[in-house]
Amino acid sequence: MIDPVAEVRAFVRAALVVPVPRDHEESDSAFRRRRWVAGITLVVGAAVLGWALRIEAGDSLFYVATVTLACVWAVGALVSGPLHLGRAHTRTGTTDSRAVVQSLALGVLLLALFLAGALVVAHVPFLREPVDELLDHAQVGSLPLVALITAVNGIAEELYFRGALYAAVGRRHGVLVTTLVYTLVTVPAGIPLLVLAAAILGLVVGLQRRVTGGILGPTITHLTWSLGMLFLLPLVLS
Repeated sequence: MIDPVAEVRAFVRAALVVPVPRDHEESDSAFRRRRWVAGITLVVGAAVLGWALRIEAGDSLFYVATVTLACVWAVGALVSGPLHLGRAHTRTGTTDSRAVVQSLALGVLLLALFLAGALVVAHVPFLREPVDELLDHAQVGSLPLVALITAVNGIAEELYFRGALYAAVGRRHGVLVTTLVYTLVTVPAGIPLLVLAAAILGLVVGLQRRVTGGILGPTITHLTWSLGMLFLLPLVLS
């Protein structure tokens, strides 16, 4: 007979707690170079993000800004040094799989958590109004185009934050530092719930990065959550 509690505990340990053995060492010079590139990319990316989130809904400049942001994160990540997809634990205890199913499950769980919270936010005007303004970009503009840009930006963010930046920080403090930085870059947008979302998502995908040693798992979780929020959050708020 299946024990649900034991199954959940095993899933959490495999997906977020116990690291998969790996060897991603790099030379001191390569590590210093990665840090410089990551630092410059962060400054430029934060500035572009602040600009993008302040553009009014319906303005075609929003698309330009968000595509530019994706380019900044992705180019900075790729120039910083090698990136890895990572490996995941299987139900049998081996580490010869990619973190696909685990990451989809985590993304769905995060999505359910945030949509449940949105039911409360819908009745709190000072929390709901900034979120409505952000979602107006999808409702006033082209939803398919916004969805495509959301996906591209999600991939680019993971390439940088859980790829280049995590590697530049080092394993000991990688989760903490990347989560804090990922959260802080959203503060200038002035949307409290976006900051909270960045903190929670950043922590989960940071733990995934620590466990898997790569960016595939965090990317799948991020895309599942962000695209789900794009399509389902307006329905919940309404």
